Amino acid sequence: MLLRPTTRPLCFSLCFHSKARRSYRPKWLSKDMGRVELDSKAKRQADFRLCNVSSHMTELLEIRADDPKMHVLLIPGNPGVVTFYKDFVESLYEFLEGDASITAISHLSHTKKDWDHGRLFSLEEQTDHKMDFIKQELENIEVPIILVGHSIGSYISIDMFKRSSEKVIYCIGLYPFLALNLQSTEQSIVGKIAASRVVSVALSLIVASLGFLPRSALRLIVTNSLAKSWSAVAVEATCSHLVQYHTMRNVLFMAMTEFRKQHQIGRL
Repeated sequence: MLLRPTTRPLCFSLCFHSKARRSYRPKWLSKDMGRVELDSKAKRQADFRLCNVSSHMTELLEIRADDPKMHVLLIPGNPGVVTFYKDFVESLYEFLEGDASITAISHLSHTKKDWDHGRLFSLEEQTDHKMDFIKQELENIEVPIILVGHSIGSYISIDMFKRSSEKVIYCIGLYPFLALNLQSTEQSIVGKIAASRVVSVALSLIVASLGFLPRSALRLIVTNSLAKSWSAVAVEATCSHLVQYHTMRNVLFMAMTEFRKQHQIGRL
């Protein structure tokens, strides 16, 4: 589901899934999560890198702990632009007091460069991509894996959780998008736009045309129209990624497959 990036990375609604056969329980999963004070000693900057996952170039944000007790894999919402989550990744690392390595993974073709040459990816393909990443990059790590999903990333995380090995022990949803809200005007509008190929192409072309503006002008437009309360990181991610035609087309195509999947679930 399309959601605006939050500027309050530690304030969220939660849904939990865990595998009862494992007894491991991270110390930060307490009843007073909101009251835990951040340890200033655990501050560290997230590193950006490109990773080839099953022949698809993927953007990652990573913080590697010196002696990790767990590995957190963050699955983004839609848009799945990983740089939207830089502040969140760094705050989460601090929140966990440096006890966890953290990786945030982009969605396929929600990237600055059109690595996949205009190909469109469905919700199911995005899920398979994240499973391939675990098999390729995290299969041999010695610590347990915790999936954290935002919005539709929560749905992806739950699907991954069901298909994963015992090493994946928790699944946590932040503002989870797990069902359609038939009363939501915003969801209705997004659904109609995403369902029309003509409208999706036209909107993507209009958004992409903004990319020809000087960056300062584009930043001003984004700040005054969409991002009055956004962080500078979120504004920059919008200017660098969302004004790309391939990214916007994939955002809308993924949204279309999200709505189709939710309608299918609703009929069950």
